[in-house]
Amino acid sequence: MKRVLVLLLALAFGHALERGRDYEKDKVCNELAMLGKDDFRSLSLILYSRKFPSSTFEQVNQLVKEVVSLTEECCAEGADPNCYDTRTSELSVKSCESDAPFPVHPGTPECCTKEGLERKLCMAALSHQPQEFPTYVEPTNDEICEAFRRDPKGFADQFLYEYSSNYGQAPLPLLVAYTKNYLSMVGSCCTSASPTVCFLKERLQMKHLSLLTTMSNRVCSQYVAYGKEKSRLSHLIKLAQKVPTANLENVLPLAEDFTEILSRCCESTSEDCMAREVKWSTSFSPLLPDTRYTFELSRRTQVPEVFLSKVLEPTLKTLRECCDTQDSVACFSTQSPLLKSQLSSFIEKGQEMCADYSENTFTEYKKKLAERLRIKTPNTSPAELKDMVEKHSDFASKCCSINSPPLYCSSQIDAEMIDTLQS
Repeated sequence: MKRVLVLLLALAFGHALERGRDYEKDKVCNELAMLGKDDFRSLSLILYSRKFPSSTFEQVNQLVKEVVSLTEECCAEGADPNCYDTRTSELSVKSCESDAPFPVHPGTPECCTKEGLERKLCMAALSHQPQEFPTYVEPTNDEICEAFRRDPKGFADQFLYEYSSNYGQAPLPLLVAYTKNYLSMVGSCCTSASPTVCFLKERLQMKHLSLLTTMSNRVCSQYVAYGKEKSRLSHLIKLAQKVPTANLENVLPLAEDFTEILSRCCESTSEDCMAREVKWSTSFSPLLPDTRYTFELSRRTQVPEVFLSKVLEPTLKTLRECCDTQDSVACFSTQSPLLKSQLSSFIEKGQEMCADYSENTFTEYKKKLAERLRIKTPNTSPAELKDMVEKHSDFASKCCSINSPPLYCSSQIDAEMIDTLQS
């Protein structure tokens, strides 16, 4: 319970910094008093790293220093009553300077045209797009301990930044719990007589929490990118492709339950929300026409979900419009041939782009891809063929799997299939 309370305070802290009213200043001061300076600073480092994942460590660290400094000064006994509002205003002004050492955002110039509280609220709304391809690679045990012994605080700060910016879509309680456990493991094992044995034992104990954190980051990233309704269809597509012989009545509750879990847990302040909620109910939902259409189309093709989600959006929109017209029969008669042609063309192109990827190792896939491209473009030079293979294989490695990142792949599909999408 205490941990949940601390996390609730952490969330309030992130919100309070963005407004500057007296009651919110009191919240921040209470949090500083309850958490202590070190934990307060660690939580703010996690919060700003996940909010600005494209920023450098130095930029995030500088922002955290400013925030902790103003909080300490303005929460001190006898501080000027206007201190908090004055210092946060100064911080927003400093953020507008051309050489500001804080995270950079393309929306900053527009915010800087505003004044007072309006500028603060505008600044508070800024955040970077989440990392769809986490790049964090855990160092070896020896590298971890070498960095830790050289500078324990510096190691902890760097780890909090790197992990939080890479896995920032995981629910905050999970992120805090994992990073806290990880740093505790490092502190214990790097001072142990047998570090290797210690790391092995500790990692086994943390395995469930580690997997839950990384899995939650992935599914919550997709949920944030798609929204609730599109997430439901996304999960339906994946389940239909995984088990094409299943009935819709059996698959739909799974897709809907999982979507409900994400809606409750991705922003939850409870550490065990994901672990507690990942169970399937037996409730059945009414079958809507667009749900049936999505299911039947998905089970008949193995084009990755990011492709189907892309083409289904305008298709379902057209079908709904026909259902709402007075003469729906005439509408369907006119639109059906066009929709069928567009769908067939899109799916055929998607199958071509992802052909052989899931059935082969990456090396074998590239060999088959090179052979297909050689036949398709016989006049291509070896150098040009090599570039084409690299481009196609890079696309496939990122967008031809069942859990491909939706935002990145949507833009890539737009670029690759612009003619098909516009036809």
